[in-house]
Amino acid sequence: MREIVLDTETTGLNPDDGHRVIELGCIELINHLPSGRTFHSYFNPERDIPTEATAVHGLTAADLHDQPVFADLAARFLKFIANDRLIIHNAEFDLRFLNAELLRVGLDPIELDRSVDTVKIARQKFPGSPASLDALCRKFSINNSMRDKHGALLDADLLAQVYVELIEARQPALGFVPAATGSDVKSSAPRTFRTPRSHAPSEHELSKHRLLLEKLVRPIWLSH
Repeated sequence: MREIVLDTETTGLNPDDGHRVIELGCIELINHLPSGRTFHSYFNPERDIPTEATAVHGLTAADLHDQPVFADLAARFLKFIANDRLIIHNAEFDLRFLNAELLRVGLDPIELDRSVDTVKIARQKFPGSPASLDALCRKFSINNSMRDKHGALLDADLLAQVYVELIEARQPALGFVPAATGSDVKSSAPRTFRTPRSHAPSEHELSKHRLLLEKLVRPIWLSH
C-alpha cells in the first residue's frame, strides 16, 4: 500500500487573497513505512512574504528569489503523488493552496476525498485534547526538538510518525481478550483426577524395537 505524507508552507492563510505555496514536502510510505523516496522543493512565490508568515517558517522573499516557480515542478509533483492516498495535517488548508497553484497553471485540482486528515483522526481519538502536530508529537513521545520553525519536509517526516501512531500501525492490536478481573472472575469447575495409567511397553513392542536397533548402522551411542 502506497501513501504520501504531505505538508506545505505558504505566504499566508488564504489563497483567495493571493497567497502562494513557498515550500512543499512529500514522503512516500509503503505499508506505513517510509521508503526513503521524497519530493521536496522551495518555490519563488513571485510576491512578498508578510513578516507574520516569516515568523512561522523563517523564509523571506529574498531567500526564495532564485528558487523555481511552482509551474516548473507541478508535473513532477503530480507524478510523484500519482493517484495514491495523501496523508495531510489539516488537509483542507494544504489542498486549497495546492489546488490554487494547479489551477493557475491549467492542471486539474486534487480531490479532497483522496486525503486522510490527521487532525480529524486526532480529534476523534482524543476528544478535547490539542490536535496540533507539536501536541501529538508530545503525546506519542516523538522527538520534535529540531522544529524551532515550521518546514514542509521536516513536518511531513514528523507527521508520518504521528500518523502511524494514530492508526495504531506501529503495534497493531492482536485481538487478545483481556483477562476478567474483580466480580467478572468466575470460579472454574472442580477438577476430577484420574488414576495414572501404565505406559510401559509390551513385550511385543520391545521385540520390534530391538529388531529396529539391529538395522541401524553405526548408531551414535556406540560411536565412542
